[in-house]
Amino acid sequence: MSIADFSLARLPRIVFGHGRLREVPDLAAQFGRRALLVTSRRALPESAHWQPLLAALETLGISWVHETVSGEPTPSLIDALVARHRHAGIEVVIGIGGGSVLDAGKAIAGLLPSGESVMNYLEGVGLGREFRGPALPYIAAPTTAGTGSEATKNAVLSEQGPQGYKKSFRHDSLVPQYAVVDPNLLATCPPELIAADGMDALTQLIESYVSAKANPFTDALAWSGIVAVKEGFLPAWRADEGPAADAGRAAMAYGALISGITLAQVGLGSVHGLASPLGAYFPIPHGACCGTLLATATDVNLRALRARAADHPALNKYAALGRLLGEADEPIKRGVAAADQETAWMILVNRLSTWTEQLNLPRLGHYGVTESDIPKIVAHSRGNSMQTNPILLTDAEITEIVQARL
Repeated sequence: MSIADFSLARLPRIVFGHGRLREVPDLAAQFGRRALLVTSRRALPESAHWQPLLAALETLGISWVHETVSGEPTPSLIDALVARHRHAGIEVVIGIGGGSVLDAGKAIAGLLPSGESVMNYLEGVGLGREFRGPALPYIAAPTTAGTGSEATKNAVLSEQGPQGYKKSFRHDSLVPQYAVVDPNLLATCPPELIAADGMDALTQLIESYVSAKANPFTDALAWSGIVAVKEGFLPAWRADEGPAADAGRAAMAYGALISGITLAQVGLGSVHGLASPLGAYFPIPHGACCGTLLATATDVNLRALRARAADHPALNKYAALGRLLGEADEPIKRGVAAADQETAWMILVNRLSTWTEQLNLPRLGHYGVTESDIPKIVAHSRGNSMQTNPILLTDAEITEIVQARL
């Protein structure tokens, strides 16, 4: 077996399992006795997990201050929170929430030691300075299964509107010291959130699996994550009770974590390339954006590869994904393992399309995207994610993806 050179970026220490949120206070105590808690406004503070967490911090002699994040974090929010707590003696930051909360906590942990503005370092729109750290110790505990932010070095910040942007503050020192992944936290997620976040995780897994920078290490991880999502997505989405739902939530929590690891190592693709301008210009949740584009983007990638790179290894990977995900479809299950490439590609696109419809993911037009917006979206879609798509798409092909989901 020939293995090309590859490198691995820093990862957090991972604590995974049902009920492991209770370990966060002990982990925090390693770093000091003054914590900043960053959470969503209601989900965690109104849950059964909140008071036991605060009681455990108090028992360990850890004092804390609490900040909440609602919606995707903006640079001005980060700067305001850093200024507020710059001289509060914070020794550890704990982020518990969805991707927006975790990204906010990550940025705050990075900037509290210096008190600088995040605009000094935000890619593409800031001053372009190189961040050197240090960052405060950061513990990230996701309450959704989508972005995988608990395993990455980038904090995504955005300003929404006609001149909006969605950019990353990125550095190895921002990787959390600990990623605490407790599937129990998904139990209160409504089905529509499971659907959107789950499709985001699946998109990240598929895009990193076929990435231009993929390697055997990330392939093995991405494949295991995709298997987990295939088996756990619908049970978690149905919000059933009992062992099947618990197993489904654990599978989705694992898949999201792995998607964060693999995207951090090898990048993403055309869906996330488009998600950046779409999320900047329109009020479209990131997971819903990825989910609604995935099937069409996969179809366009396949046709582009077949037309211009017929021997590309991504074509074999897409076929393998079709055989794997086709196993969820009883009418074709019997023959899917032996399906030829063309059949496997068709199965993959059909399976992703079926999930998009079954999960009721809205079209882009639902969020105000129109035909006249497409040129601007396409023009701003060629960021880092588009650079690791398995093939360079033309403007016409990117336009096709957006048009198909209006």
